[in-house]
Amino acid sequence: MGQEGFFAHESAYVDQGAYVGNGTRIWHFCHIMSGAIIGEECSLGQNVFVANHVVIGSHVKIQNNVSIYEGVTLEDYVFCGPSMVFTNVRTPRAAYPRNTKLDYQQTLIKHGASIGANATIVCGVTVGEWAFIGAGAVITRDILPYALMIGVPARRIGWVCECGISLRFEDQYSTCTECNKQYMLNNTSIERLKSR
Repeated sequence: MGQEGFFAHESAYVDQGAYVGNGTRIWHFCHIMSGAIIGEECSLGQNVFVANHVVIGSHVKIQNNVSIYEGVTLEDYVFCGPSMVFTNVRTPRAAYPRNTKLDYQQTLIKHGASIGANATIVCGVTVGEWAFIGAGAVITRDILPYALMIGVPARRIGWVCECGISLRFEDQYSTCTECNKQYMLNNTSIERLKSR
């Protein structure tokens, strides 16, 4: 284990060799495998599994019944909704096991992204900063920062602010109605403006 400054419920298993940062809370029936790295001030809900060599940043919230398999990296402030799914092999077969590190495809969920309940992230993709994946969506390709994605397979239906509110653009500019952050639309992507 890492530091002593984290909480793990008595029903949780944190294997020797896992690192857990200060202030992290691990709730009922979780299993953190050896070699996993979890940052500070994270929350892991009931029945969360974290595999070997998974890297989780700080201030990450993982809701109930989420399994994070080897090959997945979550950056800081990522949100994983209840029962959402990660995969790590594109062509699984029971008769032809693919269980070596070479078979695992890397999945990266970047800073601030949110993944809704029951969504599926097919391995080998990158979800951009502050992207918002709707409940039940299936992600099969890379996702742009701030993109709002829904459906099976998921498609972009708009853009969201860092605070999670949908953005509406006029003349390539948008100001969030909730927090007043400003954005500029640039062809097929957006960028946050420091001032306008």
